[in-house]
Order: sequence, then C-alpha cells, then structure tokens
Amino acid sequence: MLVVLLILAVGCREEYEILYSSQTETNVGQENTGNLKGFYLLNEGNMGSNKASLDYFDFATGVYHRNIYAEANPNVVKELGDVGNDIQIYGRKLYAVINVSDYIEVMDAGTAVHIDSIKIPNVRYISFYKGKAYASSYVAPVEFNQNARVGYIAEIDTTTLKVTRTVNVGYQPEELAIVNNKIYVANSGGYMFPHYDRTVSVIDLETFTEEKKIDVGINLHRLRATPYNELIVSSRGDYYNTPSKLYFIDLETEKVTGSLDMAVSNLDIAGDSAYIYAVAWSHNTKRNTITYGIFNIRTKEIVSRNFISDHTEKDIIIPYGIKVNPVNGDIYVTDAIDYVTPGTLLCYNKNGKLKWKVDTGDIPGHFAFLYEKPKRSSCATGAP
Repeated sequence: MLVVLLILAVGCREEYEILYSSQTETNVGQENTGNLKGFYLLNEGNMGSNKASLDYFDFATGVYHRNIYAEANPNVVKELGDVGNDIQIYGRKLYAVINVSDYIEVMDAGTAVHIDSIKIPNVRYISFYKGKAYASSYVAPVEFNQNARVGYIAEIDTTTLKVTRTVNVGYQPEELAIVNNKIYVANSGGYMFPHYDRTVSVIDLETFTEEKKIDVGINLHRLRATPYNELIVSSRGDYYNTPSKLYFIDLETEKVTGSLDMAVSNLDIAGDSAYIYAVAWSHNTKRNTITYGIFNIRTKEIVSRNFISDHTEKDIIIPYGIKVNPVNGDIYVTDAIDYVTPGTLLCYNKNGKLKWKVDTGDIPGHFAFLYEKPKRSSCATGAP
C-alpha cells in the first residue's frame, strides 16, 4: 500500500509541476490596518503572452507574495490566461476578469483556490448588487472594426455562477456603476476609431433593458459613483487634438453638469478626495505626458497636481494602477515599466513619501482589499 501511494504521489508531481510563489519582506508588518487582512494585485500580462498572474500582500506580516495562483492551483492548465483586466471580492469569492481569454475566474477569497469560471467574450469590468454580478463585455473580437457589434452587460448569479440575462449597450463598454436600481456603463467605441462612442448607457435593473443613452464625450473609460448623487466619467480623448477630460453627471437629471480639464487614466476615491494619475499619449508629439493629482469630488476643485511629495515619481516609468488604503491612507501605485518585464508596486504614506516598493508580475494594475470577514455590499460603485 505504501509503495502504491508513493508511486501515485511521484506520478502526480511529474504530471503537474508546482510553480511556487516568491516572497519579499517589506518590514512594515503589524501596522494598524483595522479589519484589513491584505490585498490582491492582479497583473495583466502582455496581450498574447498568457501571463496574467496574481500577487498578495499580507498586512500582518508585511510579506508580499508574488504569483500565488499557480501554487494554489497546480492542476489548472495555463494558470490565469491572457490579460487580467479587473479584480473584485464579493462575499467569500474573488473574481478576476481575464479579458482576452474571455472568462471570469472565480476563486475562494481567502485562499485563491479555483472555484469555477464564467465564459463571457471579451469581458472587461465587473460590479455587484444584491447577489448578482454585472460584467461589461465588448463581445466583438479584439480588432479595430467599424462594423463591430455593440457590447452588452451580463448578469451573473453569484450562487450558481451562471449568466442569467444580458442587455445590449453601446460600443466597447468599460467601467460600470450601480446606483438607484440602475446600471450606468461608459461606452468607449475603442474599436471604432476615429468614430468613438461618446455615451453612458442607462439600464433599468428590473426589466434589464437600456432606458437611454447620455451623451458625454468621446472614448469613455472610468466611471464612478459618488455620495453626492453624481457620476464621475473619464474621457480618453482621441490621442490627437481632443484631450482627455473628466465629466460629472447629475443622477437626478441624468445630464452632464460640468467637467474638469484633467487627464485621468485611473483614479481611486478616499473620502472626498479622488487620487488620480494619467498617462496621456499624443500621436502628434509621439510621447506620453504623465501627471498625478487629487481633486475634490464634492467641490470639483483640483486640490493637488501631485500627491507624491518626495520626488520619487521620476523613478516611475509608466504608472498603471492606483489604490488608497481606507484605514491608514497609504497610497499604492504600480509601474508597468515597459509592459513586458516584471513591474513594481510602490507604497506611499498619506503624506506622499515612499515607504516601500516590491517587484510584481508583468503589468500590475488592479487591486482588491481582503477583509477579516468578507461581507456583501448592498450597492456597487464600479471598479475600484
């Protein structure tokens, strides 16, 4: 019996080579982080490389764990797949949106062990509301095509992990938010260059139909709800003569009420402060313009043109992700560097001074905080 078990064990090891994670000490363990246990960082991986990966930072120990998915799931072939585009925790499940591989990976939130996968073509972002997940999908294959079909929002039952309904929206939908029993989704039209979409679709949750489209600006991307009954929506512009811009939509009238001449690639909201970075590419100058800043979501005023105070922003080549710790105010910024080699995660304190940094997987970009007792939210405000 022992000989048979030994042979079986050896056979399993030969069939499934376990790729172990690596660890980096940051020397900041036992910090006051309330009921936060840690956070997951989803690395996109360069398109076509099948190198999406998952990292984890443990607040109690201060240890950063790189590439944990392979170790937690040695039997999963090709691991996460191609281009990790969003990551969220809802209840006790961790959802990773794997864009080009056309699926959402569902894991146990505490262990990152595979539970199931949900097939959705060219899936982009995910949000949650009352036991359901809602995911935006380009539907169309990855290519520039003036005849590409419109995208849709898929409704997913978080118990059965099955798609229950879909509703068509605009072209190449991006981030979404759920407010007042409605879904708002930013339509980019990114595959339709130079004829971008410029609308936010409004979906009634009960009937799951598109009520209307709100005209906003071209090539929309980020969309967040605020406590002030408003939406913040970013426009990437056309990369030529129409610059990136930020718009505000009043949810009572469902109309644009103002804008900020501020480029925004990504943002995270903490209190009334929205922390942003921008990598604005121009085809005219053939260069990126990189900026950082804070604006007040209540007053709509720019508070700071740079939240990094120790001048270490000069060491960041391509900022690619941002997240603010809701307990101690730490600011996490990722650097994609050159999009093909391991990136970097930098942690700044609330005063903008660098505390630590670590190497990550390729193209680090998306965060999800893990709490001691994960609990379902009654509403959703889009991708954090």
